[in-house]
Amino acid sequence: MTINPDLQGRSYPAAEVYDVGREKIREFARAVKATHPAHFDVEAAKALGHTDLVAPPTFAIIIAQRADAQLVEDPDAGIDFTRVVHADQRFIHHRPIFAGDRLVAELHVDGVRAMGGGAMITTRAEIFALTDGGAEPREAVATTTSSILVRGEGQ
Repeated sequence: MTINPDLQGRSYPAAEVYDVGREKIREFARAVKATHPAHFDVEAAKALGHTDLVAPPTFAIIIAQRADAQLVEDPDAGIDFTRVVHADQRFIHHRPIFAGDRLVAELHVDGVRAMGGGAMITTRAEIFALTDGGAEPREAVATTTSSILVRGEGQ
């Protein structure tokens, strides 16, 4: 199956809520060898002015990949995940991610470019924290941009 060129411009709405827990932050910090005490100790985080444990900056990838899954699992996309190579990942942080955050992500397909028998697909995930009130019920947390190469047959 070939990649649908009409994917460019498509958006996928925020779906599943991701509840950021202290232990999830600690596990991720250990996995990426982030050793700052603010990732492990609430008092150390609060001493820096944070509300709770603060996640390492790349923690946003967890929420972004959940959003990316909507695209990969979309039968109209034509993506065979066994042929995917991750090409690039970038983060813009609007504020830190904290334990207790309830996060959602909207996915936008910003680019689809044919490359040989495959395609390079660039997506942008807008990550928001759900809030308990105010005029806007969510707060911008991070924007991630990802590029994947979907290899064509025989590549």
